[in-house]
Amino acid sequence: MGSLYQRGRIWWVKYYRNGKPFRESSRSENVSDAKRLLGKREGEIRTGTFWGPKIERVRFEELAGDYLNDYRANRRKTGVSAKRRIDQHLAPFFGASRAVDITTDRVRAYTVDRLGQGASNATINRELASLKRMFNLAAEMTPPKVVRVPYIPTPKENNVRKGFFEHEEYLALRRELRDHLKPVLMFGYYTGARQGEILSLKWNQVNLKACTVNLEPGTTKNDQPRTIPLTGELLEILKTQKAIRDQNFRDCEYVFFRNGRRIGSFHRAWRGACRRAGLPGRLFHDLRRTAVRNMVRAGVPERVAMAISGHKTRSVFDRYNIVAERDLHEAARRLETHLADRQ
Repeated sequence: MGSLYQRGRIWWVKYYRNGKPFRESSRSENVSDAKRLLGKREGEIRTGTFWGPKIERVRFEELAGDYLNDYRANRRKTGVSAKRRIDQHLAPFFGASRAVDITTDRVRAYTVDRLGQGASNATINRELASLKRMFNLAAEMTPPKVVRVPYIPTPKENNVRKGFFEHEEYLALRRELRDHLKPVLMFGYYTGARQGEILSLKWNQVNLKACTVNLEPGTTKNDQPRTIPLTGELLEILKTQKAIRDQNFRDCEYVFFRNGRRIGSFHRAWRGACRRAGLPGRLFHDLRRTAVRNMVRAGVPERVAMAISGHKTRSVFDRYNIVAERDLHEAARRLETHLADRQ
């Protein structure tokens, strides 16, 4: 049975849940306000919707702070992007909210608001994934900071990747790129390695005698090590890079360099070369999709192709293994030949 009492001029309420007493200020000098608060709490206890005063005081800012601390504690490489999602989008919308007030309806309202700003479904989903992670972290804490994780609906996105290079397009782009970027292009085309993995590659990761490149934990997106075999033109690329480095830039530790220094951002040079090659709008990441498709076309087992490209899950790999129109025509031709042979 609950009760009312005063501390100074402020009315307080006392109630019980599972035999545990709770005391809470009504923040009012009016006894009627205290009675309403007591009735609300007792009703929540009866219906199983009682969160407790401490949990009700947890706000979005606290969840966001714990989320970013988790990034820092685990030294995740995308912490800057995570903070940008919060500061620029999530905080302006949810910043004044208590955690218990962030409901499915509020999430849907956020999605509508972001769509109105021109954000893509994929961008919104990355932001909502951050929000959901905040709640999951809060629920896992001791004691928990939230009692429930709200259902967070996400807009459907078309995640089938479409961009890739045919071989003649790759050759046209190679002709247009600056000399110091051509080896970067070639390595990406043959291996499917990510741009960051390529530009951060150091000579101590390269074994020209064993014809391998070793990507170490911490240098890959998913922190998983992998080995890339070197053959043919790819091997010659690195031998040439090594010769240039040994002759002119002995102190350079990076495999791909410009004037002895690591290559940084080259978006402008890339866009210009693509435009001159008649390939406007192409992305460096299209090389990754291209390498996967080329390996499958060449008959490389998918498990091996995934090990080379660094795809951790089959679902992601399938999005990159794009079937081109040429492949469809080739399949139709083979079927026609097969049926003709049986007549």
